[in-house]
Amino acid sequence: MHQEHLSMKMSKQFPLNALRVFEATARLGSFTKAGDELGMTQTAVSYQIKLIEENVGEPLFLRRPRQITLTEVGHRLAPRVTEAFEMLQEAVASARGDAASALLISSTATFASQWLARHIGSFQLAHPNIAVRLSANDAMIDFSKEAVDVAIRSGLGEWPGLVSHRLMKVEFAPMLSPALASTVGGVNEPRDLLKLRIIDPQDRWWPLWFRAAGVRDPDLEGRVPTRLGAQSFEAGAAIAGQGVAILTPQFYADDVALGRLYQPFDLLGSEGHDYWLVYPHARRNVAKIRSFRDWILAEFKQDGCA
Repeated sequence: MHQEHLSMKMSKQFPLNALRVFEATARLGSFTKAGDELGMTQTAVSYQIKLIEENVGEPLFLRRPRQITLTEVGHRLAPRVTEAFEMLQEAVASARGDAASALLISSTATFASQWLARHIGSFQLAHPNIAVRLSANDAMIDFSKEAVDVAIRSGLGEWPGLVSHRLMKVEFAPMLSPALASTVGGVNEPRDLLKLRIIDPQDRWWPLWFRAAGVRDPDLEGRVPTRLGAQSFEAGAAIAGQGVAILTPQFYADDVALGRLYQPFDLLGSEGHDYWLVYPHARRNVAKIRSFRDWILAEFKQDGCA
């Protein structure tokens, strides 16, 4: 009740709608012209003027046949009201400009480090007026509660209220350094991987891949649990020769080309998940979102992934 009372009090003290009508009427010198500009009837304009006059306690216009003129009080009030509305318009325009000039992206840590960070420069070159802000987090963000424009998610692409664009299939395979493979005489069959340290043996991808490879009893549960928290960290450990990691090979083509990583088997595992670009359906026509959508889809099409 207190809040409702305060709201009513503020509304009475600051009759913004009536002030807007007063500003237009004073500027145009006509109830009719003010109504045309504001989309109101002459009667509605006259009513709003009476409200502001009651609030001020003095007449603001002298009403004469086919003519209205400002009173002395009206003359003093009009320029200040005009200035106040100009300041409000400037503030809103500035806020719109700030919102339009920054693109907030939420992405999984792996996609952010292994793809987005390596490609985002071309988007910024194409759109120099859009400042990119990237948040790498594997948690699924809630667009209604967080200030995020677009997100990169892994899943089936079915999220209520969101537009989803498929970017690439999420696949995985064991990868390790060539030097580590040589310590066991090479990795010639899938079971040879079990001779080496498995990085994050509790990762759900491992049993899926071994099952697809025909290894029914890898006994991963008996291994020392290690969890580095992100695929990019596991890849770093594998490059350093600390074990075998299960990774998305598409993200590590450069490391394979440079001889830092080795994918011993062509077999790729999958959970049926893909990487998706998502954003709220209600914001699908926002210019900066359209620009980023068009850019990233073109990048993946160019790479042969879309």
